[in-house]
Amino acid sequence: MPEPAISSNFSAQLAKHGIELDGPVLAQLNRYCELLWDWNSKLNLTRHTDFEKFVGRDLVDTLHLAELIEPGERVLDVGSGGGVPGIVLALLRPDVQVSLCESVVKKADALKRICSELQLDVPVYPIRVEQVLSEQSFDALTARAVGSLAKMLKWLEPHWDSFDRLLAFKGPRWVAERGEARHLGFFNTLQLRQAARYDMPGTSSQSVILKIWPKDE
Repeated sequence: MPEPAISSNFSAQLAKHGIELDGPVLAQLNRYCELLWDWNSKLNLTRHTDFEKFVGRDLVDTLHLAELIEPGERVLDVGSGGGVPGIVLALLRPDVQVSLCESVVKKADALKRICSELQLDVPVYPIRVEQVLSEQSFDALTARAVGSLAKMLKWLEPHWDSFDRLLAFKGPRWVAERGEARHLGFFNTLQLRQAARYDMPGTSSQSVILKIWPKDE
């Protein structure tokens, strides 16, 4: 069978960022973008509608996240939107059990269709994360462009017995958000560290992935 086509624009952006991945993974990522952007014409799933932004922001972010996940771990992507980082992580790391949580039902339906087209065994929960965590447990939660640290930690406060750690993507404002969350008392029982820090392509800013988990009793 012929190899699935890879967009020349996709290949050029991968080369620009020095990213090398196996051919089948690249083909799946290319197909994911096609499906996402088609659905985006019907729903507002993403603002990243070209390969430059997909590679420079979405793929770069998820590659850094993938380094923080152990084989076999159960990961719930909170507020999945268009499927970043959840679907991208599932394509990069088939050894990880990824689930998606998207409370906007139309978006969740689109995610289900995209996962089906990609033949991914990735559950999609069309409900709030609090409802998912009241019934299931996970090793890690991921969150990207979901809300401030204080807002997320308020949602998650009653549910830390259902997951081990939160991995949250943040930009330069993360220090101020940490200060707000600390002022509200969330870090009386939680601890935080930077699990990853890297340049945000095309800007003078940096992105971080924050690891947040309970303090030892």
